[in-house]
Amino acid sequence: HVGIDIGGPVGIPIHAFDSGIVHSLGINSEDGSYGPTIITQHIIDGRDIWALHGHLSVESLEMVEQGQQIDKGQIIGTIGSKEVNGGWAPHLHFQLSWQEPQDNDLPGVVSREDREWALEMFPDPRMVLGPIY
Repeated sequence: HVGIDIGGPVGIPIHAFDSGIVHSLGINSEDGSYGPTIITQHIIDGRDIWALHGHLSVESLEMVEQGQQIDKGQIIGTIGSKEVNGGWAPHLHFQLSWQEPQDNDLPGVVSREDREWALEMFPDPRMVLGPIY
């Protein structure tokens, strides 16, 4: 698992960790996937980084638009229910990537064989979230 899952009740707001732009948004509809998903793009130490926010509500997709500028702390979505979020208990899957996603998706889990690659590609989300636990 290359992201962090943060539990919360349905409808709780999700805030942008920093200013940036909305890279992409949509529904990853496969069972066990992210459901409604928003990916934002930011700059850290002069380098582009992308943040995936998964398991959102369908209404989240109406809160932002692709290419939209977002501000640090801005509400960009809300946690979705099990019925819409890919079949999971309500939570946010938050993941960072140094590589630009080709669509509105990133691998949330990787095989042991891909562990070293994943550690390089997907930095620990606590680098932007801080010590959340």
